[in-house]
Amino acid sequence: MINILKNRLDKKIVTRKIELAGLELKSKINKKFGRSFHIREVDTGSCSACESEIIAATNPIYDIQRFGVDFVASPRHADALLVTGPVSKNMVIALKKTYEAMPGPKYVISLGDCACSGGLFKDSYYIAGPVKEILPVDLHIPGCPPSPLIIIESLLGFLK
Repeated sequence: MINILKNRLDKKIVTRKIELAGLELKSKINKKFGRSFHIREVDTGSCSACESEIIAATNPIYDIQRFGVDFVASPRHADALLVTGPVSKNMVIALKKTYEAMPGPKYVISLGDCACSGGLFKDSYYIAGPVKEILPVDLHIPGCPPSPLIIIESLLGFLK
């Protein structure tokens, strides 16, 4: 019985933390952009764990879109490029073209340890390097993989 009550309390604390961070994020996005913050996500060779957490950030528990963060299909509509995974040699040109297609001002966010340093794959023959060696990175969200709450809090810290 005590464990059940503790779990319910923990869930309420996490839910409240998400709500507070999200409302502050929404306020910062409205001040900076006057509309939602549009992100184009590109996987450059990840194991898909980071993508799972991005998807979780859009589920009904976190619902990052209610705070003004939208994921878009075209880089021409994006304010930021969110890159996951180490950059494989196959993806270098595609990543650069995606970045060039974005209107200014544009931001680059690397998500996860692989995107920052190459992670487990850094010494692989087929890795061109971390994102920062290919594009100018404005924000790195650490973790392997980072949780949806860390993603929300990192975006909030970046927009401050």
